Amino acid sequence: QVQLVESGGGLVQPGGSLRLSCTTSGIIFSIYAMGWYRQAPGKQRELVAEITSGDSTNYGDSVKGRFTISRDNAKNTVYLQMNSLKPEDTAVYYCNAFWGSSLEGEYDYWGQGTQVTVSS
Repeated sequence: QVQLVESGGGLVQPGGSLRLSCTTSGIIFSIYAMGWYRQAPGKQRELVAEITSGDSTNYGDSVKGRFTISRDNAKNTVYLQMNSLKPEDTAVYYCNAFWGSSLEGEYDYWGQGTQVTVSS
């Protein structure tokens, strides 16, 4: 059974920091691309950051320079360090694991989400 469990969300003041964690089980973590997405009320889910199995990273334009994604294959965990948080970062943050090949198809898993609220 595949599980992605996010933690680290909460309430933080503007300008503050949070670190989200997503610990996985049931997958070969090291071969999966991992991502963080977020969804604010009334908006579509959007990419925040992603990291490939080879540690290449990509960020959404709104978080570049403020957020950092990293992974620890020994712990089957991906992290999202969020600095200089803004009220517009308020959303439910979801962890995603993706792997695919032309022969074996695609495997796409999601966590349950963790709430991040940025407010004074």
